[in-house]
Amino acid sequence: MSPSQAPIIEIVPRDAPVEAIANGPAAAAILAAGIGCFAVGLFAVAGDASRTIARFFTFYTPTGPLSGVTTSAIVVWLIAWYALSRAWHGRKLGMLKVNLAAFVLLGLSLLLTFPPFMDLLQGK
Repeated sequence: MSPSQAPIIEIVPRDAPVEAIANGPAAAAILAAGIGCFAVGLFAVAGDASRTIARFFTFYTPTGPLSGVTTSAIVVWLIAWYALSRAWHGRKLGMLKVNLAAFVLLGLSLLLTFPPFMDLLQGK
């Protein structure tokens, strides 16, 4: 076989050592998504609980506070993603802990946006 016909795929023996692949940026994206979701829930409860905060979150009058809640949560998500990806660049992290934290934050955000729970928190 000539060099120009060399196989593209290299076959590696099963007992060969496996190099750890850095998963820091992926872990940062997953956890940042959980943080962003939690921010939506937190901002929604705050905007519903206080007229002052609701006015603060009203970026576009026809949609009311929801415009600022979602926009602010997107900003929180992007900042968290940027900061975590910078901090975890090139690192190998335990994905179980990252995924668990992200799912807990997602669950809390769903709970915070559930109207009966929001009313319970606000004493309505």
